Amino acid sequence: MHRRSRGVNIGLLLLLSQIFQVGINNVPPVTLATLALNIWFFLNPLKPLLSSCLSVEKCYYQKDWQRLLLSPLHHADDWHLYFNMVSMLWKGIHLERRLGSRWFAYIIVTFSLLTGVVYLFLEFALAEFLNEPDFKRNCAVGFSGVLFALKVLNNHCCPGGFVNVLGFPVSNRFACWVELLAIHFISPGTSFAGHLAGILVGLMYTHGPLKKIMESCTGIFPSNSDYPGQQYYFNSSGYSGYQDYYPYGGRGAYEDVPRNYDTYTAGLSEEEQLERALRASLLDQGNLVKWKREKEKIRRRELRRNQQKQPLSELTCC
Repeated sequence: MHRRSRGVNIGLLLLLSQIFQVGINNVPPVTLATLALNIWFFLNPLKPLLSSCLSVEKCYYQKDWQRLLLSPLHHADDWHLYFNMVSMLWKGIHLERRLGSRWFAYIIVTFSLLTGVVYLFLEFALAEFLNEPDFKRNCAVGFSGVLFALKVLNNHCCPGGFVNVLGFPVSNRFACWVELLAIHFISPGTSFAGHLAGILVGLMYTHGPLKKIMESCTGIFPSNSDYPGQQYYFNSSGYSGYQDYYPYGGRGAYEDVPRNYDTYTAGLSEEEQLERALRASLLDQGNLVKWKREKEKIRRRELRRNQQKQPLSELTCC
């Protein structure tokens, strides 16, 4: 293991600041573990970048397949780490709560490996098609390919919204492609093939056979128990719906189960809910006498309200 040279890593400090602003307790476990793992390997890389980056020459021809595991977890510098992990923080919070921690962990591992495989295929195809051997020597490192795959999945789960790209509103449907081009033109040193590989992996999951293949390889995952605030529904084809989670104010693409408000109200009327809440509050204070007085006030108020109501049969038209 090679310890990174000491120095002031502003990007790392900003990343830690972002995490603590959100609150560690508010970050789901798999997302938090992914952040911690990438930070650990940034501070203590297993190998130098040139020995962990992914290329056709090193991986395919020299059979150094461990680079498929190492490349997503290593970053070129602290700013590379910062931008990738901040993106992972927000995507992870949304997706892990929606999909459940076990399935999300499975997605992270699968996307990490498959993005590398697709990247190798793209670079090999470009080298053969354009007759440019240099494409086989292009070496990529970082988590951004996985993030593009997660972005496709997140946009698929929350369709119909808009994102801001360079000051222009872009539909979620096309956001990944616009960001792919924007990042390539703004930062030419980034890996276009690596980002494209992530998008293709995301599309394989949302519109291709990848999700069914993953489900057939693992069997049926139990319903999510890590976040009781959201209720998930599961059938033989995977997660089929959810309740009470609309991050953008609209219904999600996977929701095909109607919302049941009795889950929250227990079938009680508004007056009964108010009475129960009041009783619980006062009982917590050990003041049962005061609760009885408040209950009598509620009863009298309801009696006056009923006396003031006029039956429909007595209404007249003017």
